[in-house]
Amino acid sequence: MPGLRPAQFVFAYGSLVAAPGAHALRRDGNPAGFVADLHGHRRAWTVAMDNTHVVPGYKRYVDRVTGEPADANVAFLDVAAAVHGTVNGVCLPVTAAGLAHLDRRERNYERADVTELVADAPGHVWTYRGSVAGRARHRAGLRGRRLVVVRGYVELVLAAFGALGAAELESYRATTAVPGYPELDLVREDLPPW
Repeated sequence: MPGLRPAQFVFAYGSLVAAPGAHALRRDGNPAGFVADLHGHRRAWTVAMDNTHVVPGYKRYVDRVTGEPADANVAFLDVAAAVHGTVNGVCLPVTAAGLAHLDRRERNYERADVTELVADAPGHVWTYRGSVAGRARHRAGLRGRRLVVVRGYVELVLAAFGALGAAELESYRATTAVPGYPELDLVREDLPPW
């Protein structure tokens, strides 16, 4: 029905900002998605997957040239509570089925209700914060000096924020530390469900 607004949104702050339909206007309540700020949080590279652990139906990262799996923990962006922190991102509309899909896709994260932390939210807002296990894999990779980031992931996130405009890209850069881990030219490989 025209004029109805979605009841639920997902606040995207990393690769999901590149999702189709991300809208470049701030807090306009556009049902296709809109730029917003998540208050009381900081953004950092504090979630990881163990790329040596094969999970049927999941993914792994392989070297673009050799095709060999990277012997590393691969780090991704995360948000965590921080009293004075604010991060920018995009609120994307989501259905109940879409949330169930994201719950499965974001296996290194846990869904959290952040409605009260997004100003002028026109509906319920969720985000995905690093799970205990995802953050533990990051710490283990850090201790073992085996943390890496995927160059394509870094470039995707920068391009997504750049598409929102210079001010949003600058805000992303100001609120996100450079990973500080080796940036490798890896390619995602989806694993069969065996």
